[in-house]
Amino acid sequence: MPHAPQIKIPATYIRGGTSKGVFFNLTDLPEAAQVPGEVRDKLLLRMIGSPDPYGKQTDGMGGATSSTSKTVILAKSEKEDHDVDYLFGQVSIDKPFVDWSGNCGNLTAAVGSFAISSGLVDAERIPDNGTAVVRIWQKNIEKTIVAHVPITNGEVQETGDFELDGVTFPAAEVQVEFLKPVDPSEAMFPTGNLVDDLEVPGVGTLKATMINAGIPTIFLNAEAIGYEGTELQEAINSDEKALAMFETIRAHGAVRMGLIEKTEEAAGRQHTPKVAFVAKPHDYVASSGKPVNGAEIDLNVRALSMGKLHHAMMGTAAVAIGTAAAIPGTLVNLAAGGGERDAVTFGHPSGTLRVGAAASQNDGEWIADKVVMSRSARVLMEGWVRIPGNVF
Repeated sequence: MPHAPQIKIPATYIRGGTSKGVFFNLTDLPEAAQVPGEVRDKLLLRMIGSPDPYGKQTDGMGGATSSTSKTVILAKSEKEDHDVDYLFGQVSIDKPFVDWSGNCGNLTAAVGSFAISSGLVDAERIPDNGTAVVRIWQKNIEKTIVAHVPITNGEVQETGDFELDGVTFPAAEVQVEFLKPVDPSEAMFPTGNLVDDLEVPGVGTLKATMINAGIPTIFLNAEAIGYEGTELQEAINSDEKALAMFETIRAHGAVRMGLIEKTEEAAGRQHTPKVAFVAKPHDYVASSGKPVNGAEIDLNVRALSMGKLHHAMMGTAAVAIGTAAAIPGTLVNLAAGGGERDAVTFGHPSGTLRVGAAASQNDGEWIADKVVMSRSARVLMEGWVRIPGNVF
């Protein structure tokens, strides 16, 4: 019996920050997938290799981790004073859904370079040598991001000596600015409090800072849940009881943050919110074997993504960390020593990261003005991806 042949779609496989994803130009997708909906989701799921009950994504482009099961769709921006529209899809590994509820801060570092190389940025905005400033409209969260992309001889400069913990090889530095990651009309702290008592059945009542900056995030004190804040992936991801605890915390925090109405809905919204735990600075050895000196960091942070402890730190969670650290009284700020600060360096499983942030108050309400961090990006492969033609 004949089967539909494979179709091929132009695509680029890119590392951005500590993540990897498949990038598409919107107009290169099949017409039915150029609009949101079931066809687009089915196409992306099959392309990545999900849902995979084996958890390996062997028959697709995914890398069997939340950091490598990602897709990006870019288009010339319809937004005034912006160059490119950026849409991010977090593909579940073992379940048949694509989560469009948030951004990927790591892949954001690759958006500017892909946009330039794909002709989505007007040529007059690209210098022969220097830095191209790419104005990005992040469609998932409707926020502006500015990427500073190095240019050499009119082309994106990808190689360099910038080192990013969590990435093995150096590359060119890309500075990323998240402008007003929380709209002034929105509540940065959905509960109205810098710290809440979060009641979690079967776990207890936990102090929590629940913030919506970069990505909705629930911050806990490490010691309150039995950790030191220096844990690596194996300590958490091999412990099914711990993972279940974190998911329960996440579900109840999501309800308190107004993201869902019932805890049962959290299963269909895995990308947001994130759960992270913080601790005062301590020495530890990163997953690479690199010693991290507690005297050289402000605090330790560990964060979970898609139900697992992240191997480094999600870029969007770093925005939340930087913002919360800049606001006196949050759990993040207190773990970093308290007081006012405009930058924070934190330890994560792969090493350290510095994030700058500016926050201010208006009529008693906190406003995030800007968060800045440096990442890197590199094209790994370009050409076409192929998927069976009967997918949609």
